[in-house]
Amino acid sequence: MQIMTNGPTLLLSGDFDVRSTSEVRNAVYEALRRNDGQITIDLTEVDTVDHTALKVLAVASRFARRGGQRIVLRGACPAVRRMLHLSHLIRFFEVEREPIAV
Repeated sequence: MQIMTNGPTLLLSGDFDVRSTSEVRNAVYEALRRNDGQITIDLTEVDTVDHTALKVLAVASRFARRGGQRIVLRGACPAVRRMLHLSHLIRFFEVEREPIAV
């Protein structure tokens, strides 16, 4: 898992699973400390994701809402969206809709 920070955006790449949750959790909470308002987690370059990883983001999102902030997911592929719905974790996130290519 690689994490790059670009202002209020975290760019994740690689496998986002139980082995990388600690690293991502630390980066998300650090971004919440540095930024007021919204942080965006870009999942465009994430190869795989598991339930544990999404649960870490859901807990962080709930924490952010309590502080008047929000976490937005960007670039969630259909498999990630499906996992969010099946696990019922979708309710913790705002997921950016991707524009329809014409």
